[in-house]
Amino acid sequence: MTKDSASKLGTLPISKLLIQQSVPASIGILVMSLNILIDTIFVGNWIGSTAIAAINVVLPISFFIAALGMAIGIGGASIISRALGEQHKEKALKTFGNQISITLLLCVSMVIAGLYFIDELIPAFGGKGNIFDAAKIYYRVVMYGVPILALTMMGNAVIRAEGKPKFAMIAMIIPSVGNIVGDVVFIKFLDMGMLGAAWATTLSYVWSFSYILYFFLSKHSELKISWPHFKLNFPILKEIGSLGFVTLSRQAAVSITYLLLNNILYELGGESSVTVYAIIGRMLMFALFPVFGITQGFLPIAGYNYGAKKLDRVRESINKAILYASIMGIVIFFIIMIFPESIARVFTSEAEILAKAPSAMRWVFCVVPIIALQLIGAAYFQAIGKATPALLLTLTRQAFFLIPLVIILPKFFGEIGVWVSFPIADGAATIITAYFLNREVKNTLITKEKVLVNS
Repeated sequence: MTKDSASKLGTLPISKLLIQQSVPASIGILVMSLNILIDTIFVGNWIGSTAIAAINVVLPISFFIAALGMAIGIGGASIISRALGEQHKEKALKTFGNQISITLLLCVSMVIAGLYFIDELIPAFGGKGNIFDAAKIYYRVVMYGVPILALTMMGNAVIRAEGKPKFAMIAMIIPSVGNIVGDVVFIKFLDMGMLGAAWATTLSYVWSFSYILYFFLSKHSELKISWPHFKLNFPILKEIGSLGFVTLSRQAAVSITYLLLNNILYELGGESSVTVYAIIGRMLMFALFPVFGITQGFLPIAGYNYGAKKLDRVRESINKAILYASIMGIVIFFIIMIFPESIARVFTSEAEILAKAPSAMRWVFCVVPIIALQLIGAAYFQAIGKATPALLLTLTRQAFFLIPLVIILPKFFGEIGVWVSFPIADGAATIITAYFLNREVKNTLITKEKVLVNS
């Protein structure tokens, strides 16, 4: 990060910074989400609804491994942001080198294991009946590109930590455009079916990684590492691991949720119910893009100012991030509540799916206006390096509430019990996060701020 970029994180008005950091992140997430949506639409219309379910089975497995890169990236990015705020550039360089080394070691090992146990993993995640063969084709090819995806996700987080959100945005746009073009070429024109969908996805990872590699080798990046920086450093790895474990745990909980829901929904409603969940999963990512973008934009601002001991700016960034994200959540809520039938028809014309999707979508999205507080609250603790509260708050929704609820409620209420579990989990997690965030602000930020003023 240049000196000028660093000073902006510590001096520009918080509202302006949030816009500068969040808009590129939101655009990147939007394009990535559009890619997932369009990919699902293409697959559903050009291959069939079973193909949508097959991809939904594979994604939690491949994304969990790739999430190692994201976890290492976000954990290291928190260290890099604070190190740059404290003017400790050598620590930032060592952190980045260690991120690359550990990402490659872990992800390649897990991909090898994932390919070896392919016939056991796919059925375990709901790939049964007609879904199995399609999922196996997609899984094998996509796994080849997962280490590249992991490095891409890791590098993207570091780019944001450098204060270069526009480059991070481009890195997210490239695979999205590449995947859509690949779908048209491999599925539509070459008629390669699931194999074509898999290669379109895998090659899109390669294009994005190539751009990220260019960024770090170019004059745009200040993190110019050398071979000694790749040597594993235990204290740095421990700090990366403690903070990255928050992100990895979140993704592990998501993968377990997919595993449970795909199997539960298959038993309750067959392939059509699994497909409905796949559509809702795509919509969650797409519809919430501005909320996720604000959360990503908030991270480097909070981390840098915390490291620079500008605690009044940290408090202001928390309040404004929650406000802006909540406004976006309210807009999303009304769109989903009013147009669920139209949204479902974009993905498929099958009557059984169209009969189930609107009601399920309304239940899943009904507390969207308040979830911004939960996301920003958990992100805050991660940004300032407090791994334990960040981990616990991150896991409240998925692990502590949603997973138990989707196991228990369907036994009494059938398929509707699955969908009702989502708003209950979101509401409970938000209440808990609000309590701990408020306590942190009062007992830590305000107290330290008074000490700094009086010293």
